[in-house]
Amino acid sequence: MSIPDIIIAVDGYSSTGKSTFAKLVASEFAFLYLDSGAMYRGVTLAGLEAGVIGDGKIDEAGTVRVMEPLDLHFRRVDGTTQLFLGDRCIEKEIRGWEVSQYVSPVSAVPAIRAWVDDKLHAFAAGGRVIMDGRDIGTTVFPDAQLKIFMTADEGVRARRRYEELVLKGEKTTLEEVAANLRDRDYRDSHRPNSPLRQAEDAYVLDNTHMTLHEEVVWILGLLQGKFNILDSPGLSC
Repeated sequence: MSIPDIIIAVDGYSSTGKSTFAKLVASEFAFLYLDSGAMYRGVTLAGLEAGVIGDGKIDEAGTVRVMEPLDLHFRRVDGTTQLFLGDRCIEKEIRGWEVSQYVSPVSAVPAIRAWVDDKLHAFAAGGRVIMDGRDIGTTVFPDAQLKIFMTADEGVRARRRYEELVLKGEKTTLEEVAANLRDRDYRDSHRPNSPLRQAEDAYVLDNTHMTLHEEVVWILGLLQGKFNILDSPGLSC
């Protein structure tokens, strides 16, 4: 299958399955997967560990100081892209409940957004990339050849996130998760710097009632239509 070097930007609300979708597309179509949200989570984790984030407060200047020397980067491990801090894989730690409580306000800090954007541009230079986040198609890569905006029913999103946390052994309630999602949606959509919004030329993917397999079939149709890709992948999901 011949696919030109392109950038696919995947934006959308929390717990719509952006990362799961993007990772599978990367695997099926031989793209490099970059998770912008993981970068913000990595900064948040570092801030928590350094004591500049916690107890409901964020020391923005302190977090920026902690962030600047960080060696955050992605590596392929067992066929998946994972985030590392130096030689330490932090993929599991950044998905925890504590990081989730602080990542939205951390990601709204202009200096942090600029630092992450620079890193993402360096990672994506000269390749075939799929990247997910909140402002990939509107701010980070506004000229991306394919933009997707993912959404789903709020109740479905809360249930998905709650079940994910329970499987990880996190102690929370469905009500707490739903409240956190509403707060993150509001913060992400109303922050003054690069708010979450649908790009005018984005294709909307509402996966409320879709399986992951159906989502990949959906994007295959887009790739065939926009880039004249006639071969279909193995669709291993």
